[in-house]
Parts: sequence; structure tokens; C-alpha cells
Amino acid sequence: MLYAFILLNLVAGAAIFALPADWKKAPRWVALAAATVSLVLSVIVFAIYDRDAGGYQLQESFAWLPPIGVSLHVGVDGISSPMVLLTGIVIFTGVLVSWRIDERPREYFALLMLLVAGTFGVFVVLDLFSLFFFYEVAVLPMFLLIGVWGSTRKAYSSMKLVMFLLAGSILIWVAMLVLYFNAGINSFDILELEQAGVDITVARVLFPIFYVGFGVLAGMWPFHTWSPDGHVAAPTAVSMLHAGVLMKLGAYGIIRVGIQLLPEGATYWLGVFLALAVVNVVYGAFSAMAQRDLKFVIGYSSVSHMGYVLMGIGSMTVVGMNGAVLQMFSHGVMTALFFAMVGVIYERAHTREISAFSGMAKVMPRFSIIFIIAGLASLGLPGLSGFAAEFLVFAGTFQTAPWLAVLGIIGVAITATYILRLVAGMFFGPVTEKWQNLTDANLRETSVGVMLVAMLLLFGLYPQLMVGSIDVSVIPLLANVGG
Repeated sequence: MLYAFILLNLVAGAAIFALPADWKKAPRWVALAAATVSLVLSVIVFAIYDRDAGGYQLQESFAWLPPIGVSLHVGVDGISSPMVLLTGIVIFTGVLVSWRIDERPREYFALLMLLVAGTFGVFVVLDLFSLFFFYEVAVLPMFLLIGVWGSTRKAYSSMKLVMFLLAGSILIWVAMLVLYFNAGINSFDILELEQAGVDITVARVLFPIFYVGFGVLAGMWPFHTWSPDGHVAAPTAVSMLHAGVLMKLGAYGIIRVGIQLLPEGATYWLGVFLALAVVNVVYGAFSAMAQRDLKFVIGYSSVSHMGYVLMGIGSMTVVGMNGAVLQMFSHGVMTALFFAMVGVIYERAHTREISAFSGMAKVMPRFSIIFIIAGLASLGLPGLSGFAAEFLVFAGTFQTAPWLAVLGIIGVAITATYILRLVAGMFFGPVTEKWQNLTDANLRETSVGVMLVAMLLLFGLYPQLMVGSIDVSVIPLLANVGG
């Protein structure tokens, strides 16, 4: 079943690219069909994961490069199954948001499917070489998607993104090869490498290399600057995938490779990276407060919210790690919702300047309600998934470093300040005269918003629906690091 996530989207991408150039509408329908099947499969995978059994489930494997021990070994646990669900949700809504793409639609949707295939691949493979392969497959299409279909310094932003992420990839590649040769078992299989173990000294050297390599994609400070620029330049659906899913690949890599394979290194470097995560939270929040472009606000907000993820990981506690994974899902849905709504207003007003808007609640009520809910999710309102995620992160961090947890909570207060200021300025007060005739979100746009809001409410009101699965995988993961 898990192979289907990869093959389906690769085949869809190839099929789209093979379509005649004058079939302008066909690519979007093929992409929607693939995204719909992916969504259904992701829901099934999440639903059938057996919490009582725990461990890796739905495993399959075949030899890919036998001489060097590379296999396409797939499987999901309680950490990866929520990420598979997240990817299914975001790509489905992303295709709907991209419905009006008219410039080279074949190439656009083909690259989108390639990106999604790589993303699914990272979350389901249990082979280190394959994970890196799909990691690159997921990242590289971003260069063209931003460079061709983007706006606002798209050439600069796409090149900056590629340079930062390739630098991170080089670190991952070098550390991966050292780990492979040090293990001496002629296998890249993650479970076999975990069993073989790594020398403590090697683990302490390799862990920060893996952490920084994956951390670049996760928006880790001070290597985060590519992210807000990329958000701003990217088309709406690409921004949704970029912030909603791709940044999670970095955090997932830290968990799956760094902590799972190098627990002694993780323990040794705990304090350093936990402190950097708090910098992420506070710096990102202050930076978001200073922005005037909606996409830049969300971009720096993403840096801050990914800081919560890194805090939860850095706490090395079961509670904190549960919060980190839930925050990955929550932030993914929330930012996808944010960017979808920014796309709605930009399509009509052709500006993203916050100061240009006032009284939008009267002009575009459906759009306003959905956007405000996204803002409330961002500041961690109880009843929405972000609250449960952040609470767990802080509870776990308090067990490890209370003062850092306090500093992280300050980030929440800053987030609430700029979100409430944004909401008050854009949606209330007198209506800006030139926007009086703007049309509200249509059925397609509203459906996207309602679906994403439903996810925030579902896992906000009943977080155990996801935390129960995460927990059974986090406990054995942290057993080796004393979490």
C-alpha cells in the first residue's frame, strides 16, 4: 500500500507531462485525481495504524542496489503516519487552490506531483539512502516552481532556497556515508543501523551535522532566511506545500535519523539545540511582528512555530516529543490554510500589504471567518490543535530546561500580539473604499478553508486521536536517550 503513494504521484506526473500542450484543463484534473486518491490512502493509513501493536506497520521491502545494501524498505509508525495524513491533506487542497494556473499547466502540475511523490517517499521509507533520495526529489522541484511560476524576486528567492538546501543536503550526505561505513554492516536500512549501533564518539560528531543538515529545511535559526523569501515568491499552492509539508521533512529527518540512530549524540548536544530552538521561537515572532506583507508575516511565523517543533524534539521527553509531532501536523494545516486565504485576497486585490486593508469582514465575510480562525490557531487558541501541541511542547521542555520553556512562552505572547493586531487592522473598522466591491471566497476556495479548519478543530478538540498513535512510537524511540 505504501508504495502506492510514491508510484501514484510519479505516474500522475509523467502522465500530465505527456499530455498534449493544447489540453489546458486536463493537467489539473489528472492532478486532482491523484491528489484525491493520495488523500483517501493517507486517511486509511492513519486510521488502520494499530496503536496496541505499535512499532512499524505495513512494511514491505525489495532490494534496490543490493551490492551496497540499499533497499526500498517502507513502513509507517506513529510518527510518520500523521505526516502521511498531513501530506495527503495539503496536496489535495493545494491542487484545488492551483485550479486557475494557466501558465504552462503541464509542467506546473507535473512538478507538483514529483514534489509530492518525494515527500511521501521521505515519510514512508525506512532506508537511509532512499530517504535521502526522496528528500532531494521533494526539494529540487521547488527551484522551478518558484523560479517559473513565482513572483516578487522569484529568481533571487529560488536560487537562495536551492543554495541553502543543497548546503544542508551536502552535510546530510557526508554524515550518512560516515554512518554507513562506521556501522560496517553493508546496509542502509534504518532498523538494521539502529540495531548495529554507533560508537559514542562518532555519534557525538555526526549528530550536529545531521541536525544542521536537516535543520536548514526545518527553518532552524540562523539558517532560516531562505524560508520567508521562498514563501513570498512562491505561488499559493507551493507556499502551502513549502510551509505545510516540506519544512516538516527537516524536523522528521532529525527525529528519524538523528535521534533514532544517534541517541548518544542527541543526549550530548541537547542543551545547545534546545537553546537554538528557543531563539527560533522568539526571533521568528519578533520578525513576524515587524512585517507588512502578509506572506512575510506567515513566513516568519513559520520560523517561530517550527521553533516549537525543535523545542519539543530538543526536550528529549515523551511529552515534548508528542507535542513536537502534533505541532508538525498542526502547523502544516494552519499554514496551508493561511497561504490559501492569502491567495484568495491577492487574486482579487493584487496586493498583500496589511495596511491596504480595513473592514474586510463586511466585504468578504466567508474569507474573513476562515482567515481569523487560521490566526487563532496560530496563537494557540484552546480548542484548536495548536493549543494542545504547544502545551505539550512546553510541558516537556519544563522537565528539561524550565527557563528555556519560559522564554518559549514569551514567544506565544508575541505571536498573539501580532496576530490580533493583524486581525483588528484587516477585518474590523471602516471599509477601505476601493475594496467595497471585492467578491467573497467562492465555493472552491471556501471548501478548501472549511476542510483545513475541520482538521484544526478535530485534532484540537480530540488531540488523543493523534497523540495516541504518536505516543506508542515516541516511548521506544526515547528509551535509548533516557526520555
